[in-house]
Amino acid sequence: MTKENKLNLLLGIFVTALICANLLGVKITSLLGISVSVGIFMYPLTFLITDIVEEVEGKEKTKSFIKVGAASLVIVFLYAWLCVTLKPHARYTYDAAYQLIFSGSLRMIGASLIAFIIAQYHDIWAFNFWKKKTSGKYLWLRNNASTIASQLIDSTVFMFIAFYKFAPQYDVWFLIKLIIPYWLFKVAFALIDTPFCYWGVRWLRGGKKEN
Repeated sequence: MTKENKLNLLLGIFVTALICANLLGVKITSLLGISVSVGIFMYPLTFLITDIVEEVEGKEKTKSFIKVGAASLVIVFLYAWLCVTLKPHARYTYDAAYQLIFSGSLRMIGASLIAFIIAQYHDIWAFNFWKKKTSGKYLWLRNNASTIASQLIDSTVFMFIAFYKFAPQYDVWFLIKLIIPYWLFKVAFALIDTPFCYWGVRWLRGGKKEN
């Protein structure tokens, strides 16, 4: 497989994970007794992929991934809005459930789009900052340092746009209590995926090892 084909594959996985996190993320599950969106299983994958691409191809190629991801979210948002607003046929009896699920997705997609762009561009900056500081060594450090900080930005921006004043109890303090455990789970995922970052970089480079 050529490097171009590998990059195309990574871009496809990147966009798929991003869209799945937004469309499926309205469901809440429980991890270790803490309520989290099921999107937490998909969204960390996007940061892993951009770190792999940035390490091998640089920030301009990574920015192209972010732009494609943002454009994909805009398209999904517009289609979701269209499908929610269209009047259902008389024989379609599930419109109330459809509206309930995908109307919620609209606000989440809008919040996610803004948080995604801010956090990913911060990730690019932070990744390059640590790469320069370490003279290109210690991939594990820049991978985790950039992702952990960017995930905090992402979680904070997303939660406030998506849920602030969504209900009377959704005030600033309530959202902070949601953000902290959600972010800690993302930190755990970032640490767990470190070996995959090394593997992904080596795979994209065609077998060359990373420091």
